[in-house]
Amino acid sequence: MTTVTSINPQMLQWARQRAGIGTSALRKKFPKLPAWEDGVVFPTLRQLEDFSRATWAPLGYFFLAAPPDEKLEIPDFRKTALKGVRRPSPNLLDTLQEMQRRQGWLSDYLAEDGAAPLTFIGSATLNDDPKRVAQAIRKSLSLDSAWANGSRTWTDATTLLMEKTNEAGIVAICNGVVGNNTHRKLDVEEFRGFVLSDPYAPFVFINGADAKGAQMFTLAHELAHLWLGGGGVINFRMMLPEDFKEERFCDRVAAEFLVPSAEFQAAWNEAQSHEEPFQYLARHFKVSQLVIARRALDFRYMSREDFFDFYEHHLETVAEHAAQQKSGGNFYATANHRIGLAFGAHVVRAARSGRLLYRDAYRLTGLTGCTFDRYAEKLSIRLGVPL
Repeated sequence: MTTVTSINPQMLQWARQRAGIGTSALRKKFPKLPAWEDGVVFPTLRQLEDFSRATWAPLGYFFLAAPPDEKLEIPDFRKTALKGVRRPSPNLLDTLQEMQRRQGWLSDYLAEDGAAPLTFIGSATLNDDPKRVAQAIRKSLSLDSAWANGSRTWTDATTLLMEKTNEAGIVAICNGVVGNNTHRKLDVEEFRGFVLSDPYAPFVFINGADAKGAQMFTLAHELAHLWLGGGGVINFRMMLPEDFKEERFCDRVAAEFLVPSAEFQAAWNEAQSHEEPFQYLARHFKVSQLVIARRALDFRYMSREDFFDFYEHHLETVAEHAAQQKSGGNFYATANHRIGLAFGAHVVRAARSGRLLYRDAYRLTGLTGCTFDRYAEKLSIRLGVPL
């Protein structure tokens, strides 16, 4: 077969390093890889296409003279006091680009349909009282200050908050892999979530590989960004002081939203009679123990030294707890989280009304044929309305 001699061999090495894959792992499928990277021999077009898929690099990149400067197209709030920001991985880039494609379609669809813009987008400023903003978010989501208390588990509380967020017109998505590819797991150490602001179709993406308590805080934090009218990708190290004023503000709003001041102060006194007060409060508010510790620091119930000791101990267990979370379960329930109830409903309606080609509906949802039809049926039952 004819080899492709017009590629840049250096781009093969760049693609491998970009994907974080070692030479030995790829040599099982591409035994001539070292020679390709040295420019001694060249791959065939079929081999190059296979290598492109294996490294998640666009095929056209291999013909570039130099690697592209891949940057996130939204503000990057991931830098913390503990570590710098690494180059965004293909998994993060592909996930972000997919959400942007979905948002672009939905925003145009709703605007053409005559939908009114969401008035709460950009309704707050950094000069506002975080308590007031938290109250405004709860009001828009039709939640009271004790909304999490009625949920039996963290999972139930997270599901409720996701549902209320979608009902308010915000597409909330939770996924721990790229699309439906279970071989491409998202890294919590790289990012916990991101938000894409839009007056018609705001999107919030939560890294589903994270612990449930952390997912709750991420979602609340991203909602605060929408009230400010901005977007960004975050990887806060569980409420350590941030470098960005906007991040500090969103942390405060999220903390007040999940653990309201009045309720926390009352519950704090009650918790002191329990053997594990932080665990008791975490279960009460359905958040992580570190969120409780941060609130205790805010109210000076614990010193900064005690907080950072608590923080260091917490880091040793949070990754283990996240790793123990089971994935899988009901396929269509998982699809609701990966696609978003609000987004899925609009796609199904558009396809069935003829305003969207089914092939485009398949592309937007990652579901095809009978699987898409069955998803549409179950979604209609789930929402209790015909689609």
